[in-house]
Amino acid sequence: MSGVAGGYGGYGMGSSVGAILVLFILLVIITRAFI
Repeated sequence: MSGVAGGYGGYGMGSSVGAILVLFILLVIITRAFI
């Protein structure tokens, strides 16, 4: 998980930005699953 976050943080401000992107993507997938 940290590896994916680090990949996103490579061109972001850090691993925290990558973690937020991952959570946002998961939230979208879960929302569309219920719809």
